[in-house]
Amino acid sequence: MIRIFNHYLHRRTLIQVLFDLGLIVAAVFAVALSQGRSEHMMSFAASYGLSLAGGMFVINSASGLYSQSHKRSLTQSCARALFALLIGLPLAYGLFGLIPATVSHRELLTSTAMLAVALVMVHRVYAAHSGAQGAGRTKILIFGSGHAALAVSESLRAADPHAQIVGFLPGPNEIDPQVPAHQLIAAGESLTDAAMRLGVDEIVVALSERRGGSMPLRQLLDCKLYGIRVVDLATYFEKTLAQIKISHVHAGWLIFGDGFNQGVIRSAVKRVFDLASSLVLLVATAPIMVVTAILIKLESPGSIFYTQERVGLNGATFKVIKFRSMRNDAEKDGRPQWATKNDARVTRVGNFIRKVRIDELPQLINVLRGEMSMVGPRPERPFFVDELVAQIPYYAVRHSVKPGVTGWAQVRYEYGSTIEDSLEKLQYDLYYVKNHTLFLDLLIMLETVAVVLTGRGAR
Repeated sequence: MIRIFNHYLHRRTLIQVLFDLGLIVAAVFAVALSQGRSEHMMSFAASYGLSLAGGMFVINSASGLYSQSHKRSLTQSCARALFALLIGLPLAYGLFGLIPATVSHRELLTSTAMLAVALVMVHRVYAAHSGAQGAGRTKILIFGSGHAALAVSESLRAADPHAQIVGFLPGPNEIDPQVPAHQLIAAGESLTDAAMRLGVDEIVVALSERRGGSMPLRQLLDCKLYGIRVVDLATYFEKTLAQIKISHVHAGWLIFGDGFNQGVIRSAVKRVFDLASSLVLLVATAPIMVVTAILIKLESPGSIFYTQERVGLNGATFKVIKFRSMRNDAEKDGRPQWATKNDARVTRVGNFIRKVRIDELPQLINVLRGEMSMVGPRPERPFFVDELVAQIPYYAVRHSVKPGVTGWAQVRYEYGSTIEDSLEKLQYDLYYVKNHTLFLDLLIMLETVAVVLTGRGAR
């Protein structure tokens, strides 16, 4: 894992992004060089090649082509690549069509750029389903053999198929192993010796019991001095799953660790980003919003918009604005209810606009008002907040930033309607609150496009 602007990215993903972008730039430069080292030709190759590479990064990211591929089929990858190709080819043709006609070999440059885009799409599908390369796998030793160690191994196998667990070393006070017996390392071998013998890259400390001298600090320090990464449970889940596991975190880790930067500069940058992006989206989606309003009015009586009290920054309440997707009598008994899958209260138009998230577009007005941000934890109703704060530790921490139209939990976890779902989403929200930067905001907005296109998690 590589940390960029407080956010962890898989090394393999970063390499794939750089390869794809480099392929486009290299192809364009190759054509330019083949026609001689003309200053004008090289200038056009640099500006247009880099522009196309940047555009393809946005298209591929928005299509979900850089997301975890082991959870989707070959057909799904091909469909995403085809969608990206249908946008990428016209982009390449239109972009390189802007090159002045006086430039020699303009048609060759255009054809090469389009071919490079097609090759990138082929590579995206191939890389997603070619299987893990043994030479590039990360070797991980888990120090522990109890329930915590088992949880680490299960989450690691689900989140990163390119990681290799080389074994489990039981702690001094662990007598009831919960992990596969064939992966247990003999208890008599020291942590340092086991790590060196197995050639591990990382050690995850997952002891079920840390009292009574069970933590071999000197051995852990030796491993770190030998260049082996050593992480505790909370840090491991943060970097691998991009969430803060409530069950493995304590207040001291949150207080004395890094993150939770709510400075003036970050707030100002975020506000400028919110204003610019919300204005652009309002203009771009205005026709869609007009059509949606007409369809809502034609299908059922009642208002077009639906306002509801939600909890925002520092616990203050505000009225969130959405397109009405339910009947007017959705809560006729006056008691708040969670939205559920195939909810009978949802209208036909409402069902569609929920799937593609059109019902959320009026919240751009809340962003302009300063009540919400483009990215942040989703705002909940006061009734549910009171219930969740009483049952889930650290739930109120999510109110230290403005709620968002979209958020890390929304692109990482499907729609939830239970206390357990709220706990899972909170763990992603805590990660966002701890590590939020403009870089992470941009990634979330790109992933939101992929979620909307696939209709994942909509209710």
